[in-house]
Amino acid sequence: MCRILLDDADQHKRAKLPRRYDNCHFSNYKPQNPSQSAALKYATTFTMEYPAVDRGLILMGTVGVGKTHLAVSILKGLTERGFSCLFYEFGALLKEIQDSYNPNTFSSELSVLAPVLNAEVLVLDELGASKPTDWVRDTLGHIINTRYNDKKLTVFTTNYLDNRPNEREETLEDRIGVRTRSRLFEMCKSVEITGPDYRRGIDSKR
Repeated sequence: MCRILLDDADQHKRAKLPRRYDNCHFSNYKPQNPSQSAALKYATTFTMEYPAVDRGLILMGTVGVGKTHLAVSILKGLTERGFSCLFYEFGALLKEIQDSYNPNTFSSELSVLAPVLNAEVLVLDELGASKPTDWVRDTLGHIINTRYNDKKLTVFTTNYLDNRPNEREETLEDRIGVRTRSRLFEMCKSVEITGPDYRRGIDSKR
């Protein structure tokens, strides 16, 4: 298959990659513990072996452990090879869909969702961060089920874990629902990343 290779700026623009992630690469992800080393290995292997992989990834962990850094690095690695990729923060995607319902806009729900459903690889950041209303869960279910049926791979990041850290904390299943979490077990390999919030280290050095 012949693929047209674009320069980095065009690739990232087409993938809707925010400028704040311009400096995220595999080369500058510095693992601080075995879970981060394992996550880096899973991410690089996925990137090198795609499309000969049958499941996506769900990178799970508390804030500041490098989940989005790795997900963005996957996207960059795949776009450099000419694959169609798309990045969305889940809350921002929901906002775009809601805005499309405004009769004064020129967009439609279909025009917003079509690239999300059709991208060869979708990176969906901050899964579970939005308030879990019926509409949010239905929208997420539609995206996941459509991509599942079309055998398109998705890379998720989430701050929510499968095991409840304490009685006050919610699990990923609490946020997205039992059925959707069950589907994700089939669609993606779950990779839990642990460690302190690296952003706190940045702040302490200023």
